[in-house]
Amino acid sequence: MKKLEESVGTKPEPDAYHDGPVVAPLRKRRLTGELYERDRKVETLIAELAVLSRDELIGRAAITKRSDPGYVTSECLVHFIRASRHDNNETWFERLYRILMERVLRSVPRSESSDGKTESLTRSVVRDKVFSRFVEMLSADRASYVDKLDYFEVRFDGAVASLRRDAQEQAWRDENRSQPIEYDEENGEPTAEVERAAGAHDPFAAPEIGDPFYRSRLDAAIEALPPEQIRIIHMLKEGFPIDSKEPDVMTIAKALGRSEKTIRTYRDKAIAALRLALADGEQQ
Repeated sequence: MKKLEESVGTKPEPDAYHDGPVVAPLRKRRLTGELYERDRKVETLIAELAVLSRDELIGRAAITKRSDPGYVTSECLVHFIRASRHDNNETWFERLYRILMERVLRSVPRSESSDGKTESLTRSVVRDKVFSRFVEMLSADRASYVDKLDYFEVRFDGAVASLRRDAQEQAWRDENRSQPIEYDEENGEPTAEVERAAGAHDPFAAPEIGDPFYRSRLDAAIEALPPEQIRIIHMLKEGFPIDSKEPDVMTIAKALGRSEKTIRTYRDKAIAALRLALADGEQQ
C-alpha cells in the first residue's frame, strides 16, 4: 500500500479511494443490487502499475497500440486519474488527464469527412457533447465520488459508446425537431426520404459483411446497444417483420409488447448507433 501511495502521491483519508491493501471496490450498483466489478485483468494491472514511478506510469499510459505488451487499458487510466483526486499535485493529474482525453477523442467521430475536405456539423456537435459530458463527470468526481464513472473502469469503450449514442440522439432531435416523421400510407413504413434522413440501412446487407473484421466490429457495436434495441436488431436479422396486418404472423411489436411506431423509433436509433460505431471504426 505504501508503494501505491507513493506512486500516485496519495495519503488516503478515511473515505479515500484506496482504503486498504487491495484496490477498493467500485460503489455503483446494478439493478440487481450487486456492485459493479472491474475485470480481474484490470485489477491485476492496476496492482502492477501502482508500484511504478509517475514517469514510468506516464510512459506506459502514452502507448497507443493495444497490441503492445506495455499498453495500459483505459479502465486502469480512469482508475488512476480518479485516485489522484487526493493528491495536491495538479501537474500529475494533468499529465494523466491529457492522455485519457486523447483516447476519448479517438473514440468519437471526427468532424471532417473521409476526404478531409468538408466538415460535418452533426459530427462536430456529437464530438463536443461527448467530450464535455466526460469532462463534466471527471471534474465532479474530483470533488465528490461520481458513481457513473464506475462503468468507465468496468468497460471504457462501452461507456464512451453510450455517451456517443446519447449525443447522437440529441443532435438528431435538435436537427429534426421541426420535421414530423412521415409514413407511407400503404405499408405504414417511413417514407424513403425519412429513412435516408434517419440514416437507416441494413448493416447485415453491407458489401463488407463477408469481412470477418467488419462482422466483429458489427457484433461489438450491437452488444453496446441498450437491451431492447439489441433484441430488435436480432429479430430484424432473423427476418421478423416489425408489424403485420395478418393476425397469425409473429412480429417484433407483438413479441416485445410495443407499438409498431415505438419499434421503428428504436430501430432507427439502433441503426444510427451502428452506423456511427462502424464509421468511427473505419476512421481509426
